[in-house]
Amino acid sequence: MTVLVTGATGTVGSHVVEALVERGAEVRAGVRDPASARDRFPEPVELVAFDFTKPETYGFALDGVERLFLVRPPAMSRVGRHLLPFVDAALRTGVGRIAYLSVLGAQHNPLLPHRRVERHLESAGVDYTILRASFFMQNLAEVHRPEIADSDELLVPAGDGTTSFVDARDVAAAAATVLTEPGHRNRAYDITGPEALDYDEVATVFTDVLGRRIEYADPSIPEFAWHMTRRGFDIGYVAVMVAIYTTARLGLADRVTDDFSRVVGREPRTLREFVADYADSFRA
Repeated sequence: MTVLVTGATGTVGSHVVEALVERGAEVRAGVRDPASARDRFPEPVELVAFDFTKPETYGFALDGVERLFLVRPPAMSRVGRHLLPFVDAALRTGVGRIAYLSVLGAQHNPLLPHRRVERHLESAGVDYTILRASFFMQNLAEVHRPEIADSDELLVPAGDGTTSFVDARDVAAAAATVLTEPGHRNRAYDITGPEALDYDEVATVFTDVLGRRIEYADPSIPEFAWHMTRRGFDIGYVAVMVAIYTTARLGLADRVTDDFSRVVGREPRTLREFVADYADSFRA
């Protein structure tokens, strides 16, 4: 089978590519600039120029593709203009199975663009599987790495709320499974890690694994927004982060399920395992 992976250089997509290669699938990675991305992927992966905002890239990217890993780019707010037309194009060219990366709780919030994509898939007549993922552990190694590495601080405005973290590598493992194995047609799974933690507990895990004290700073929302905009983040992206951490503050981010174990057949990674694996990135 040939599988097109959108968002192939992203936090989850890059791991989906690896997981599919390990399963023997023919993988096509959709990237904006294939030449500059070549060294990021193993040799069997075919790179193709692809951009949701450029319909002229759809035809070649989808040629011969049977299955699709679909991810909404974080910066895309108007999914109806680009992402949904791409889904329709994929169906016209013969894609028969789609795994869509959504967010935990999307089915309860009709205002989320993720939910709009879910509804489109549900009515499109294609075999789909929706993966509603909780908060990626990798965000700690990407967005929040500078404060942890350089200031020994975990700077997020989550109050004393708890969050069910998940390793993006596990989300990718679930995606590769539902794309290559039977039994997941028209299903939705809540993909979480094994536990929900508050950020004091998260800081303790970092302290234990890294061997130095990491403090949970717990700034106010205005303080956090000011800090992140000074770091250079776009105000829209900062607003998304504030919304995510407000969800944790309100106690709405702590859902833990066994969906991952039932789909993949093993336990999900713990935060302690994640920090140990990424320890070098948290060193000053």
